[in-house]
Amino acid sequence: MKKLLFSALLLYGGLLMLHAQQRDLDFYLEQAMENSPLIHQAKNDSRIVLLDLEQMKRILFKPEINVISGFTLSPIISRDQTTKFILVSEGAVNYIGHDLALTDGGQYQAMLSFRQPLLTGSKYKVFANKADISGKIFDNNIALTIHELRQVVSYQYLLCLNSLKEAENTLSLIRKLEEQYRVMVKLVENAVYKQTDLMLMQIELDNYTLEYKTYRAGYAANLYDLNLICGISDTAIVELRDTDIAMRPEIAGKSAFLTGFILDSLTILAEQAVNELKYKPQLDFVTDAGLNATYLPYPKRLGLGFGLALTWNIFDGHQRDIQRQKSAIGLETLEYRKNNFMLQNQINKNKILNQLHSVTERISLKENQAEQYKRLYEAYVKELSLGEASVMDFKNLMKDISALNHELLQLKTEKQFLINSYNYFNY
Repeated sequence: MKKLLFSALLLYGGLLMLHAQQRDLDFYLEQAMENSPLIHQAKNDSRIVLLDLEQMKRILFKPEINVISGFTLSPIISRDQTTKFILVSEGAVNYIGHDLALTDGGQYQAMLSFRQPLLTGSKYKVFANKADISGKIFDNNIALTIHELRQVVSYQYLLCLNSLKEAENTLSLIRKLEEQYRVMVKLVENAVYKQTDLMLMQIELDNYTLEYKTYRAGYAANLYDLNLICGISDTAIVELRDTDIAMRPEIAGKSAFLTGFILDSLTILAEQAVNELKYKPQLDFVTDAGLNATYLPYPKRLGLGFGLALTWNIFDGHQRDIQRQKSAIGLETLEYRKNNFMLQNQINKNKILNQLHSVTERISLKENQAEQYKRLYEAYVKELSLGEASVMDFKNLMKDISALNHELLQLKTEKQFLINSYNYFNY
């Protein structure tokens, strides 16, 4: 009897721990989205795209100013009249060294150069379009990540609920056995049942207590996995509220999965447009000002120069045509992948719908069996109180009820899994 009391106290203590704090599916979904490194990375990548566009804007519209400074000496050995070493020569006839007609004895520069790109508005629009598409891709990646997190978190949440409900079902059986155990004690005292019958009942109670602890341990492990997915460091074993995932109606328009393929196609076209910019003429206004002298630096050699610079790629070995062919092949590959993906998506949805129909039918049959077992249990309890039922038969009945509860719970959990998967594909 003391062992029975200890078992009851242990079970009720576990229940008090479970009811200390409650959380629902929405809480874990919010935590998963808030702590997702993929979402964080996509947001930062989107910010980098804007910075890249701003950088390109500066390149296309802002001037480039540089300092050009340096000097070059061309010393000679002069043999005019006397042989002597001259570091900077202003002229010689008979000498050893570089030709003074080419070097002028040296070169001295200290200038500011200024280059301003002209007529770049059309080029900026091309880069802005590419940046806009990249931003939409990252936004779509965030939406897809949230959608995938919803499926993964919901799946793990259902696993936790399954373990929790298994423990609750086992606890319910333990309570029923405890109730009959107390009845059996009085009947043994009155010699209606044998002491061995009471021992058999106690062994069965111990088995279910062990089973309860196993499910509780499984629940804790699944809860840790759920926290891991959601980025939660809390180690408390909390109770999860029950949830019923509803099936979304069949989408009427295009699947949101297609958005990624559309944006990838636009990216190929945008990159091709950027590549085409290499073949457009580039006109720059250029100027420089400062010292530019030969021989020795001299104030009168300070000045400036300005003009226009034109760059135009008119032939590069037909690389432009090759790049266009590569873009066309990329678009063809995307179209094939899109069609194949949508075919598989539809097949998966049809498969899940068929499985749901089968699971729903089996749940209905199991629920009918559960009602029959409920009536049978009540009859056995009545006979047991009168000393007319076999303890072994009652033990087998409890095993059958336990197995039925397990099968029914697994079917209901499987149905929730299937609905969760269908909602993922029906997007």
